[in-house]
Amino acid sequence: MADATISWDAANNRGDWSMSGPLLTTGNDLQTAIIISIFSDRMAQPGDVIPDGSGDPRGWWADDTVPIGSRLWLLRRAKQTKETLQKAYDYLAEALQWMVDDGVVGRFDISTQWVRTSVLGAQITAYKPDGTLLTTGRYTWAWEGIN
Repeated sequence: MADATISWDAANNRGDWSMSGPLLTTGNDLQTAIIISIFSDRMAQPGDVIPDGSGDPRGWWADDTVPIGSRLWLLRRAKQTKETLQKAYDYLAEALQWMVDDGVVGRFDISTQWVRTSVLGAQITAYKPDGTLLTTGRYTWAWEGIN
């Protein structure tokens, strides 16, 4: 059975369920797994600074040996710098690593950039273990950083 498809809505900077008439579309499991992996909040690690000062580490309470999501949310108020882009890259790589570990993907190529003021962008390309291209996606989202 295939998973419900989540598609990236670039115009509104969000993922959304794909519909076929009144029914959820299925398939595109890898693309859905990528979107869930990068846009779900992974639990903060000890030593991470929580941007809103609440101390709430977010994440899923039932995370076990393989946490779900990314720590991109920790960069919410970060300045738009090269260092922030590097952290975004690191958090994306961390969020996607489970697919490499499980053998679903051979490797990912990830690039991050400031698309324009207050908009962070990433391009993620997935390859099979034999090096064959699987999928490429471009993702942008509004940034609440301090300029």
